[in-house]
Amino acid sequence: MNSLKKILFVGDLNSYGRSFQRFQTLLDMGNFVVGVPTVPIPFRPGIEKSSLIERILWKLGVPYDVTGANLVIKKEMNKTEFNLVWIDKGMVIYPSTLNWIKNKFPKCILIFCSEDDMFAKHNRTPYFDRGISFYDFIFTTKVYNLEELKTIGAKETVLMLDSYDEKNHLPLELSIEDRKTYQGEVGFIGSFEEDRAQKILYLAEHGVVVNIWGNGWSNWLGKHKNLVIKNKMLFEKEYTKAICATKINLCFLRKMNRDEVTSRSVEIPACGGFMLGERTNRHLDFFEEGKEAEFFSSNEEMLNKVKFYMNNEELRKNIALAGRKRCLESGYSMKVQIKNMLEGIFLKIR
Repeated sequence: MNSLKKILFVGDLNSYGRSFQRFQTLLDMGNFVVGVPTVPIPFRPGIEKSSLIERILWKLGVPYDVTGANLVIKKEMNKTEFNLVWIDKGMVIYPSTLNWIKNKFPKCILIFCSEDDMFAKHNRTPYFDRGISFYDFIFTTKVYNLEELKTIGAKETVLMLDSYDEKNHLPLELSIEDRKTYQGEVGFIGSFEEDRAQKILYLAEHGVVVNIWGNGWSNWLGKHKNLVIKNKMLFEKEYTKAICATKINLCFLRKMNRDEVTSRSVEIPACGGFMLGERTNRHLDFFEEGKEAEFFSSNEEMLNKVKFYMNNEELRKNIALAGRKRCLESGYSMKVQIKNMLEGIFLKIR
């Protein structure tokens, strides 16, 4: 079986995002890949905003196809005989476009891929709901989505693991300037959510200084002297540098997505960073507690582990090294996960 494919990849192709990382990984694996952007390029989340009409249409449940992705899909498919159309959380892709693909190119495999909780209403659009039955495979990182998505029309659901990008998530040598910019005892990288904010505030109130990178934290400026609100999102190498420069990297899970594990869960260890995350069964499946990462189930336990590992540098570094080794040996890289996805798809279709 020829493992190299002709793939039409539809998603956010801005270089900051994981959708682009998947697109680039497919290219690096030697496949012929044509990209169709669903988001304007460049577009920086948290800095640039969608237009008023886009926001209104999203609220109304008819999101605007600002890049004309539906027309571009048809144009590209009329030029090239693709084996696979990969929709990477394309919330603006019309059911009529998916139906056109299935009718005109019946041998072409159509898949949908997302790391979000696609059963949750806030992640879905009417286009997705009406189009879900056209996909041959729905890939998700959420175990609970496997059966839930079938109740709203998915034909076949497949679990993929949260992964790291080998090009971006690796240990880096930091310059003196890098250390001045990113260095910290305890840090968190991610957008604001009330639950995680309260956990970080608990640390601050108990004497722990926490660097916070990400969007949505502006209202917390000056909240506490131990909260260092950077008020900046980090992408690509900046993100990796901040992890490498931080002694204890906090990993909180997004409650509105019902997360049990997230991309940050593997990106931090892959960078050689020490991770202290929320304890879930999925987290414990990925890493052995106390040996490859650390976890907590309460504010008190989180605080105790922060204090313990700040005073045990050698143990902390050994756990960080073991976490990266686990990422490498267990195949948590995006390349391995995508390879498994493609092999599984074409084996089932044969």
